[in-house]
Amino acid sequence: MTDGRLVFFGELLIRLTAPGNELLMQSPSLALHVGGAEANVAIGLAHLGHDCAMVSAIPPNALGRGAVAAVRGAGVDCAAVTSHPGRMGLYFLSVGAGLRASEIVYDRAGSSFAATGPEDYDFDHLLAGAGLLHLSGITPALGPRSADAALAAARAAKRLGVPVSFDGNYRAMLWEAWDSDPRTILSELIGTADILFGNHRDLSLVLGKEFSGEGEDRRREAAEAGFAAFPSLKLIASTARHTATADHHRIAARVDLRDSGYQTPEIDVTGIVDRIGAGDAFAAGVLHAHLSGGDARAMAESGLALTCLKHSLPGDASRFAQADIDAFHGGGLDVRR
Repeated sequence: MTDGRLVFFGELLIRLTAPGNELLMQSPSLALHVGGAEANVAIGLAHLGHDCAMVSAIPPNALGRGAVAAVRGAGVDCAAVTSHPGRMGLYFLSVGAGLRASEIVYDRAGSSFAATGPEDYDFDHLLAGAGLLHLSGITPALGPRSADAALAAARAAKRLGVPVSFDGNYRAMLWEAWDSDPRTILSELIGTADILFGNHRDLSLVLGKEFSGEGEDRRREAAEAGFAAFPSLKLIASTARHTATADHHRIAARVDLRDSGYQTPEIDVTGIVDRIGAGDAFAAGVLHAHLSGGDARAMAESGLALTCLKHSLPGDASRFAQADIDAFHGGGLDVRR
């Protein structure tokens, strides 16, 4: 384990899900889960024994307090989650089945978190002694205020010598909702990062170039271009997903270091319960192995285990322990007694 707590900066969200595989509003009930890209990674790592702290802002009402209680209840320190005028960010999910894809409707404009800016956070204090700062591309996509806050967090971490983990999480609809410059903003954030969660498409966006290879060769070509463009980067991690049906995906994981890389074999994931948050589970698995001193193979396999396991679990976050990762690699699917 690393010295210093792991700090996560991003928005807490409430998810409202249609029951079973129903469409939204098909029946008058919705299941509630709390998540958010950075919070999901924090919860995943807290369940693996890491000291995690969330930095965010929520409205001073029952929704905000409930979201904080849920994240705190999952083992994440929420002392740095503050109240701010505005509303709680929401999203609605209809879980797909067979040949019908899942569908998400966002309702997060004007949220308390999106209204905050760099002056609302004392990042030098919040990051003092931290072992890692984790950010994602969703925060800067929310608007100019949160983009400035994300940049301020990353710059403070760099100034303090705190390693930065950044998940690209490109969301075109969020960026297109305001007069944004995603390539410039994301390039600066990646420029501060030691660890990048992103594939060849993410790197194509920020580097303005296409990668011509196929499969593993294309991913390595993209990683080498990323390492050349961003001298601070030490590790790039990604998944490759092939969707057969909404309930059956094939997933492989890859970790690239500057002088080597490892890609896992593809695994069939069937009987999918909930794929939301699978990328965040992957990030938690990779970071867990990285912070525990694992090599590229260990990181890729740990990330793959958690992302596959997450598909079996309702809600946004991974809640698995090391024993679950070990059991996944052991292949035993009978009841554990």
